[in-house]
Amino acid sequence: MKNIDETVAFIKGLFPDDSLIPLHEPRFDESDKQALLDCVNTTFVSSVGEFVDRLEREIADFCGVGHAIAVVNGTAALHTALVVSGVGAEHEVITQALTFVATANAICYCGADPIFIDVDLDSMALDPIALEKFLMTSTFQDKNGVCTNKLTGKKIKACIPMHTFGHVSKMDEIIQACHRRNITVIEDAAEALGSSLGARKAGSIGDIGTFSFNGNKIITCGGGGIITTNDPSIAKLAKHLTTTAKVPHKFDYFHDQIGFNYRLPNLNASLACSQLAKIDYFIEQKQKLARKYEAFFAEQGITSFKPREGIKSNYWLNAIILESREDRDHFLKLTNEKGVMTRPIWKLMSELPMFAKCQTDGLEQSRYLADRVVNLPSSAPRL
Repeated sequence: MKNIDETVAFIKGLFPDDSLIPLHEPRFDESDKQALLDCVNTTFVSSVGEFVDRLEREIADFCGVGHAIAVVNGTAALHTALVVSGVGAEHEVITQALTFVATANAICYCGADPIFIDVDLDSMALDPIALEKFLMTSTFQDKNGVCTNKLTGKKIKACIPMHTFGHVSKMDEIIQACHRRNITVIEDAAEALGSSLGARKAGSIGDIGTFSFNGNKIITCGGGGIITTNDPSIAKLAKHLTTTAKVPHKFDYFHDQIGFNYRLPNLNASLACSQLAKIDYFIEQKQKLARKYEAFFAEQGITSFKPREGIKSNYWLNAIILESREDRDHFLKLTNEKGVMTRPIWKLMSELPMFAKCQTDGLEQSRYLADRVVNLPSSAPRL
């Protein structure tokens, strides 16, 4: 890094109203406040209400899917997606080690084990070539066509590619590899609302999609999440399970299986509806920010990560790739000391104690990126 002071000055110029520049903060306006007030005035602020129903309809329309189910957060969306896919104890789920911990945690909530496969350098997401290699060499299909791990003897029920920083992963190749072996594909699109692969929006490409509305996402309602699918039976089961598996009745309480209290409160949904109305503006502004970063760092000989051809990204978080771990750590230390919040990419899941014994394929490219990637402040302009 040639000149940290110049970089800090550039970033502070992008966010002139902030003395301490956060990595990503939400943007609210009067319409968001009015939406919350409208909900309060209905007195329906908990698990049912018009805003929950509206949010589900609007997200389904926005993503181009038949069904959307609102839940309390993105992790709950992932957990439910795995449950309705039949994942349980004695099963395994393929995912990437370069991801936020929620992806792997949700697998373990089901009693299943993660298998961590490498990412590729041009998507920072699950590498379909590495995936196919693992499936060809390390699995077989039993007499019922179920994909089985040669090493453990466990059934591989699902695969979760994660759209890193909002850039859609190589879904077509991943789906082909998985569907040939009857493996359900669940998109971890927590970061990718509004991104697309060609004409298809994130969350509409795999068998099931999941999103997050956490406070640091492109739109937020404090928490919140969404499950998306075109399969009406999956949608019906997901809605049932996330509402404590209660059988509908005017007054009686009967629950027909173990369910989850994963319902999104109507109060949160009202804010999410208001935020969703502004998503095109947020994406446009974040794309402009990405172009400014790319031009600035190109002059310094530093690579900005950008989506490959055919991807429209929401640029949730901007990222640069430095030459070494030492360069990365130096950059992180000095920028944070000077009031610019920058962050490394996540620690590989395989390096966390609870996942240290999970099967991997070596993760060569994941380790390369983990040593070099830095995220930059990526908030949209103040409204």
